[in-house]
Amino acid sequence: MKYTHGGDIYTTEYRLDFSANICPFGANEAVRQAAIRGMEMVTAYPDSQCRRLRQKLAETLKIPVEWIIAGNGAADVLFSLVLAEKPGKGMILAPAFQEYEQALRSVDSEVIVWKRNPEQAFRLDEEFLVRLEKELKEGLGIVFFCTPDNPSGALILKDILLQSLELCEKYYARMVVDESFWEFAFDREEETMLPYIRQFQSLFLLRSFTKMYGIPGLRLGYGLCSDTDLLERMEEVRQPWSVSIPAQEAGIAALDETGWRRKVKSYVAEQRIWLAGELESMGCKVYPSSANYLLFYLDQELMEPLKRKGILIRNCSNYRGLTKGYYRIAVKTEEENRQLIDAIRDVIDNTDLR
Repeated sequence: MKYTHGGDIYTTEYRLDFSANICPFGANEAVRQAAIRGMEMVTAYPDSQCRRLRQKLAETLKIPVEWIIAGNGAADVLFSLVLAEKPGKGMILAPAFQEYEQALRSVDSEVIVWKRNPEQAFRLDEEFLVRLEKELKEGLGIVFFCTPDNPSGALILKDILLQSLELCEKYYARMVVDESFWEFAFDREEETMLPYIRQFQSLFLLRSFTKMYGIPGLRLGYGLCSDTDLLERMEEVRQPWSVSIPAQEAGIAALDETGWRRKVKSYVAEQRIWLAGELESMGCKVYPSSANYLLFYLDQELMEPLKRKGILIRNCSNYRGLTKGYYRIAVKTEEENRQLIDAIRDVIDNTDLR
């Protein structure tokens, strides 16, 4: 299968990778050390129920441990969810993380696509809610949201999410909210959709340790839902021991790193503003973002010229609803960000590099 994501550092020589949205400081040291300690236990099988990790999550999030499922990255949890549900029809909001559609097609679900308008900054409105209810009446089984959104970084209005949730609850459909980048946008759990899982069993939250703690190579994510019957069905369709001991140890350590989260969020916000301003000064259309990345449009080829300079960015033309000229860049360190901006400016200023 052709690789279509960012972070493909294995087929291209590079010096800077802006194509994957990972913490600019790399792996958190306490988390890294916990993973190393976990290596001392790899002669044993991992705890297939991730009990210590789930208990730590339960204490941190103040929810029952039975409402938590851990997986080999958020994508693993996503595929287990869809396999357990096997919905006849599912809805995605384009442009969107491609695994939503891939997971649906893996169980032969009909995929309904709601195309968001770049000219409206990908916002959802009343027109979307009308369409959502229409599809729910006609048997829609699951709908995927992402906030902050990937690839745009935009936040979905809480009112839209809550109205969508009430509709899904009314028509007995599953509402998935991917909050993999929530820590870059919100200071408190109360600002996320977490407070609503107690009231709404139809709500499923998808989260990741990868982005904030800089550990994509360890693969660790989790899902939150008060529908324990669903979580039991998910356990029945997935492989055992999917989360390694080093990953479980890393996750437990990560939950204590509140200072790290504040530091990273503040730094990313500052650098994101600077990057957006520099891109706009070069004629790029930059979309508002609350995450650790920026989506922008420029009617000029950037991928190959930057690759020749050893810099990788994400070509977003393979996202549903986006075309050639859409690019996504991660927010990295100040020095790395300056190198990227200098390289883009050089490409724009030199027509022979286009």
